[in-house]
Amino acid sequence: MLQVRSTLTAADLATELAVSERAARRYIAILREAGIPVISERGPYGGYQLGRGVRLPPLVFTATEALGLVMAVLETDAPAAGDHVVGAALDKFLRALPDSVARQAIVMRQHAATVPDDRTRPDPVIAADLVDAVVSKRRITVTYRNESGRSWTGDVDPWAVVIRFGRWYLACFSHRAAEVRTFRVDRVLAIVQHDEVFEPPADIDPVALVEAQLGRGWKYRTRVRFHAPLDAVRPFISPPMGALEAVDAEAGCDLVGSTRNPEMYASEWLARIPIPFTVIDGPELADAVAALAARLSAAVERRT
Repeated sequence: MLQVRSTLTAADLATELAVSERAARRYIAILREAGIPVISERGPYGGYQLGRGVRLPPLVFTATEALGLVMAVLETDAPAAGDHVVGAALDKFLRALPDSVARQAIVMRQHAATVPDDRTRPDPVIAADLVDAVVSKRRITVTYRNESGRSWTGDVDPWAVVIRFGRWYLACFSHRAAEVRTFRVDRVLAIVQHDEVFEPPADIDPVALVEAQLGRGWKYRTRVRFHAPLDAVRPFISPPMGALEAVDAEAGCDLVGSTRNPEMYASEWLARIPIPFTVIDGPELADAVAALAARLSAAVERRT
């Protein structure tokens, strides 16, 4: 306002900003504390004006920086919808950007389903290209690096990009595996978008699909029987642990899944559940539970 108009009184500022004159004067003080020379002139034609030669530098963002900011908002607990203060601020930010910079960030915000937790952030350009392929329903060729470091290339139909458990995932149909797969976006090295289009399942639930996939396909199978009704066990189970299956009223229910780290599964997941259980399948998990039990028992024996 001070840049556009030569002189503004405290009353002018208060009216324009819908605040009290006292608040307007406080804002002027804040500008001065920030090193911006605001001069005050007394008299009937006086008021506040900027010192000569002052030009505030505009904020300039690249497309990658804009994507990074949108991704950071999506990964927080604050809602990104426009009716929330964070969402409203994000609206203003995106509206202020040139279309060429804001386009990918707007698409990502609209089409990335998010349930945030910890943090693992992929390359913003890769993430934006995947979201663009999801929106346009175009088949892509993905170059992917798995956990062991081996890279492969294959065609997929990208259904959705989902943020879950602190990581970004691509839910898709893999033509290479001929089945539904979930890939971590931070392990995608490159994508090539094709002209060929596809039609995703009409009833797809991206978050549920990713959660179901996270408990499958690991090296060591697991089956744990909890000696309690399924409804009593369910609050303690997160999707990466596997899926609950009802057995019967007396036996309880089974948690069926897989893991790449039996020791972690035993000590961080099973040990915190206050319900009796038995490992009925998965020798590696059974050994890990036995080792944990022995270690804890030894700690009590040493104390006594």
